Amino acid sequence: MKSIKRREFLALTGLTGAALVGRAAFSARPDIRMEVNTMAYTAKDYAKLIGMPGFSETLLKNHFTLYQGYVTNTNKVLDILAQMLKDGKTGLPEYAELKRRLGWEFNGMRLHERYFENLGGKAGPEMNGKLAKKLVEEFGSFESWEKDFRATGAMRGIGWVVLYQDAETGRLINFWINEHDVSHPAGCNPILIMDVFEHAYMIDYGLKRADYIEAFFKNIDWTAAAARLKS
Repeated sequence: MKSIKRREFLALTGLTGAALVGRAAFSARPDIRMEVNTMAYTAKDYAKLIGMPGFSETLLKNHFTLYQGYVTNTNKVLDILAQMLKDGKTGLPEYAELKRRLGWEFNGMRLHERYFENLGGKAGPEMNGKLAKKLVEEFGSFESWEKDFRATGAMRGIGWVVLYQDAETGRLINFWINEHDVSHPAGCNPILIMDVFEHAYMIDYGLKRADYIEAFFKNIDWTAAAARLKS
């Protein structure tokens, strides 16, 4: 097995200053994948979203490619970490940096999956459904929750807006997630996710994030979101 070289390590951790996006992030060395007993993650197919109102095919395909890159990167980082553990190299700086990088890659993969899966709906929320009722219970009205969610998404900066459910109390709270691996509330369950990194909207909307948020709300799959709610 070939040992990881400095250039490969820098590419994995992003220390070169280049963003790790798309399939190209780890394409330079196909042999870098290690022979370890881990099950690789597989990118899911979200082509059914193409044709969704307010989202161009170009935007969606670019977004799918970026997501696929996170899946690839997650597998690469996990494989290298597993091999370094096997080789007794856990004391190296490379091991520590890749451990830190894992949260970014894994959460980037999983957040995109949840985001795509709560899109593609064609109808508004069922106001007698469990999620709508819970939102009214927590925020006083569905409109108050929506106002708060939209306002969170309109904040300056890049990141995610996630409606989380506190697993201990059942409470619903809208959270701003600055980076994939930062600000997630411990022990909480994501119910509805909106990507507000530029790649999610700039091809279609430029700097008009509010227009993107409007399109997002028109395409929420409320059934998928409600299914994530824990009773």
